Amino acid sequence: MDFLPSVDQSALAGAVHDFCTHEVGEGRIRALADVDGFDPALWRGLAEMGLFGLRTPERDGGLGLGLAEAVLVFTELGRALVPGPLVASHLAATAIPGGTADGEIVGLVEVGDGAGPVLVEHFTQLRRLIVVTDESVLDVAPSAVRVTEVPQPLDPLTPLHQLHGQPSGVAIGDGRLARDLRREGAALTAALQLGIAEAALERTSRYAVEREQFGRVIGSFQAVKHMLADMQARVEVAGAAVHAAAVTLDDPQVGSVDKAVSTAKLIADEAATQNCTDAVQLHGGMGFTWELDIHLYLKRAWVHATAFGDADDHAERLAQLLEAGAPR
Repeated sequence: MDFLPSVDQSALAGAVHDFCTHEVGEGRIRALADVDGFDPALWRGLAEMGLFGLRTPERDGGLGLGLAEAVLVFTELGRALVPGPLVASHLAATAIPGGTADGEIVGLVEVGDGAGPVLVEHFTQLRRLIVVTDESVLDVAPSAVRVTEVPQPLDPLTPLHQLHGQPSGVAIGDGRLARDLRREGAALTAALQLGIAEAALERTSRYAVEREQFGRVIGSFQAVKHMLADMQARVEVAGAAVHAAAVTLDDPQVGSVDKAVSTAKLIADEAATQNCTDAVQLHGGMGFTWELDIHLYLKRAWVHATAFGDADDHAERLAQLLEAGAPR
């Protein structure tokens, strides 16, 4: 298993990084919060770059790549905090019958045992809503469901609506497709979390060599060095786990897909949330204010940590796999 990106993979990630730097640079994030975190022009730009058709076969208008390439792209999207239903729309273009690579805005929700509310992201922008249960996958028209707006969502860039009642729609897949969507969704979300963890480290490292206290830059203090070292270690471990999950999904003969995906989601969620928490602390009093964007990264990390299984879900799944010998 080779985790070093090829020349083509590095070029792909670099192109997405350059696009994000230009379109979602400093100051742009908070401007997007004023429009519920959605910019049609930005979305069209992502579609034109081939984001949603990365894994769609070339004969169907896509690029025909794999998850190994997709996680590199989604890491850059996470690093730039690009908003929108990115994972759902990418999955719809790739794995859902009738999906297109032209950037159709698609939402995806998992309906389980009814223990908690079912929340839909960016509902007012959706053209399709995919509902995933344990036994089936439904294609639901957004106009056919009943929702109420969540007035103050945790992440101002991720508007939410609560879904009421059991949605009905056209069955487009069975339990196998539901399982595949959950696996791939978890891996792509883990890649977003990896990008957030990297961004928190990068921003805090820059701040640590600029901010002075007691006549010295704070990056020279031993306690700050230790925290930055821990942040770097989380990024390295999460990066290995995310790329291992992608390679395993592309080639299940490599190892246990479920084990790789759950490991990646657990580690990447921890890396993103803890790195952002440490970043807020290391930015001092300013870290808690709206003036800096770091709090937006923390809030997005908390949101992603609940998508496609939270820590308890994946920890329990890993425990079951280890007890059973991690069958493929």
